[in-house]
Amino acid sequence: MSFFSIEALLVYATFFWFFWKAFRERVLKSSLDNIPGPPSQSLLKGVFPQFFNPNAWDFHKEIAEKYGSVIRIKALFGANQLFVFDPLAMHHVIVKDQNAYEETRSFAEGNRLAFGPGLLGTYVPTFYNVTYKLKGTFMKKVANGPQEIDILSWMTRTALELIGQSGLGYSFDSLEENSVPHPYSKSIKEYAPTVFKVVFWRTYFLPFLLKIGSPKFYRRLIDFVPWRTLHELRDMSDIMYKTSVEIYESKKAALAAGDEAVSQQIGQGKDILSILMRANMEASEEESLTEEELLAQMSTLTFAAMDTTSGALARTLSILATHQDAQDRLRREIVEAKKLHGELGYDELVSLPYLDAVCRETLRLYPPVSFMPRTTTQDVILPLSKPIRGVDGQEIQKIPLPKDTNVHVGILASNRNPEIWGSDSYEWKPERWLKPLPETVTAAHIPGIYSHLMTFLGGGRACIGFKFSQLEMKVVLAVLIESFRFSPSKKEIFWQMNGIASPVVLDSEEGHHQLPLVVELAA
Repeated sequence: MSFFSIEALLVYATFFWFFWKAFRERVLKSSLDNIPGPPSQSLLKGVFPQFFNPNAWDFHKEIAEKYGSVIRIKALFGANQLFVFDPLAMHHVIVKDQNAYEETRSFAEGNRLAFGPGLLGTYVPTFYNVTYKLKGTFMKKVANGPQEIDILSWMTRTALELIGQSGLGYSFDSLEENSVPHPYSKSIKEYAPTVFKVVFWRTYFLPFLLKIGSPKFYRRLIDFVPWRTLHELRDMSDIMYKTSVEIYESKKAALAAGDEAVSQQIGQGKDILSILMRANMEASEEESLTEEELLAQMSTLTFAAMDTTSGALARTLSILATHQDAQDRLRREIVEAKKLHGELGYDELVSLPYLDAVCRETLRLYPPVSFMPRTTTQDVILPLSKPIRGVDGQEIQKIPLPKDTNVHVGILASNRNPEIWGSDSYEWKPERWLKPLPETVTAAHIPGIYSHLMTFLGGGRACIGFKFSQLEMKVVLAVLIESFRFSPSKKEIFWQMNGIASPVVLDSEEGHHQLPLVVELAA
């Protein structure tokens, strides 16, 4: 069968699938029809464009305040999805009944196509070595006075080098002023905002397309379709894959050559990848990972460890730039601790109360990921911590969810919920962590793995690297805040609600994500 006949078949199949989908959604009634939610804005897409939107901050806040912690979201042809941040409901979705709520097929398959089919104190010296390189570069840049610096770019390069050395035993970047950033850095940073542009098509087309054809067919189809964003995603995936292969092959050759060769590599064989590869070599054939799976683990680990951490670091520095009193207080704490202990090791870093409070409050108010999708693998009952009022006026305590219902766990909405965190829940106040939290917080039993927050999720699929990420943030902040003062630039910054929040300069012709701040030597 020729490519064009396959294409025609695909068009007819897609048309039939859409027709059946529209008919089923318009005719069949669901228990979710009784859940309150914003009115549909489009027959085709419902409120999908408003919910999945780089500028959706106000929309998410508005529906949370208007409809409460369980909200019906209209999607393709009126299909019902659910947006929840009710504590008991979240507990069932991500902990108690997590096997009944899998990652959506579009999310899982999209990541598989990009990364392949796909864990503290030991790393502190590596973190310091990398961060001191960044400090040296900043020292040169601001030696003659304050300079405007794109903090996002440098946090991205630093986070990639941190996970490169500690996770992969590989150096991506010398972190020098005139060095060219590794192409992997740009690809992995732009991946989330780019894939967010196609979230509608990925959600509804990708699962269907993957039921037909082969990987070669998908590649030919992507090459054939004249869609710039799709081609950008293809090129990013290619760069990430080729880089992973390069690192893997060098690591495999060193392991085969023996301990001396391994000791000459970055990380000296103590990096996560070397440990994983050794364990894999010793595992039985049934338990060992294939090379394809190992490569996927590399890309997944690097993406997860770099993109969210660099964004969180950039956001923290941006917040401190606009809260000079907090920045001064943090600097005093770090300077005093170094006078007492010298170089701050793991125990000293995690014991700094205000540094910890700054990190927790930033991750509460500004989680890098605002919501996380799940889909039901079977018919399931979703209980609520408090009843809601249905469209028919009746009280609802439990919601029957049909199989294949998408449920979006509201990370941002939960972290900012005024009923739990109080009337100042939308304000950045690190001091809230320096005293006992309100009883409403502890009594809510938020199922998150970290500080009553949903930032790192919870249950069996909680972020495996959340301690790693926290330590990275604290090392980088301790080194930079001690030496430099950060202030806002004159450029207006807007943080987009992409898959991972990212800043842009408004009215900029450059178009890429950036965060300019004014940096100078601390007095």
